[in-house]
Amino acid sequence: MHLTKDRDFYRTFLRLFSMIVLRNVIALSVNLADNIMIGAYSETSLSGVAAVNQLQFVFQQFVLGTGEALVTLGSQYWGQGRTGPIKQLGRAALLVGAGGGVLLFILTGIFPRQIVGIFTTSGEIVSEGAVYLGTVRWTYLLFGVSSVLLSMLRCVESVRISLWVSLSTLVINCSINYVLIGGRFGAPALGVTGAAIGTLVARSVELVVILLYLAFIDRRLCVRRADIAHADRDLMGDYFRHCRFFIVVALMFGVSTALQTVILGHMSDSAIAANSIATTLFQVLKVASVGAASATAIIVGKTIGAGDMDKLKEYVRTFQWIFLGIGLCTSAALFLLRIPILSLYELSAETKTMAEHFIWVLCVTCIGTAYEMPVITGIIRGGGDARFVFVNDLVSIWGIVLPLSFLAAFVFHWDPAVVVFCLNSDQIFKCAAAAIKANRYTWIKKLTREEVPSEES
Repeated sequence: MHLTKDRDFYRTFLRLFSMIVLRNVIALSVNLADNIMIGAYSETSLSGVAAVNQLQFVFQQFVLGTGEALVTLGSQYWGQGRTGPIKQLGRAALLVGAGGGVLLFILTGIFPRQIVGIFTTSGEIVSEGAVYLGTVRWTYLLFGVSSVLLSMLRCVESVRISLWVSLSTLVINCSINYVLIGGRFGAPALGVTGAAIGTLVARSVELVVILLYLAFIDRRLCVRRADIAHADRDLMGDYFRHCRFFIVVALMFGVSTALQTVILGHMSDSAIAANSIATTLFQVLKVASVGAASATAIIVGKTIGAGDMDKLKEYVRTFQWIFLGIGLCTSAALFLLRIPILSLYELSAETKTMAEHFIWVLCVTCIGTAYEMPVITGIIRGGGDARFVFVNDLVSIWGIVLPLSFLAAFVFHWDPAVVVFCLNSDQIFKCAAAAIKANRYTWIKKLTREEVPSEES
């Protein structure tokens, strides 16, 4: 197998992986809790929130792409022991992330019903979604900033704060949801508005905690107001040039995932609720793959920055075996959890059966996801080759998966479970391209600028 014997590698990967996974589990548990609480309140409300969450997912992918571009560049500087450039890269990323949040906030304020109507033809679902969107859109202004700040900290391997931030978000959101959705302890029953208020308060606290951490606790980045106020045009230009592929790929993935709801939502109202349940559970378990990809990108970037190519190749071989193991574990967990999770929802028999069939499909495709996603985004893109990821997704998702899925749903009228398999089929065939590219090592690119004597480190 040619696994590395470097114990520091395993310690570093396990530390980064565990913190990122726990953080993502908690963050996604917020969505799962929202779904369960809203699902117990009303299936129509669940579908309305699910439709808005698809829009939110697209925005989250945009912000995550903004952050991943920062991590890829910043971790190479961290490998050289230089933090000054990371602050300038972070300044550029904040402009992009916050700008995207402002734009989405404005659009959702002007066209709320039209935006929700993209995902469903049901007037009742559109009404519920528009009400939810009216409050939750304020979180878009906060999330873009907080996510980029956490990415800056990931560049220097400070990941523990992400866990505590997400834990506070979960507790606050669930507590407010419990009180306001159904109306407990004398509070009014606000339904979807109550869920949106819980999310908004949680996001606000999240940003405050991150800012306090940077101001009083962080000892690696040591960000000061002067660092953000001063602009290094060369470094900011590096970020803007580098981030375009990350953002385009993230948006393509986010839009393609949202189109899954569009396709299923136009097949039946039960399909949109079933898909929300299945994909929310899958997203919670998928965090192992996401965590592996994030940890890998940091280690790969740091190793390239340090200039140790022999060690890098040793690590890459080991990573691929780790990813396969994660895929098998994720599939088994998804299969075993399907029945207890579905029992938490108040659903019609048709919706519950459809959700279980969707989960069976994801049990197969998640094995491919666990290999190809961290290889492509963690190793290849983390090593500096963002263009390959763009071309790969453009061909596989937009050239194959979406056309096939539209035909399956609206021309051939196949069963919704088969349509879901078509929508996720790229998770299987992208594994071949990922393996070939990763093991040729043509993706290794040094992205840092040479250090100048006057530069802060």
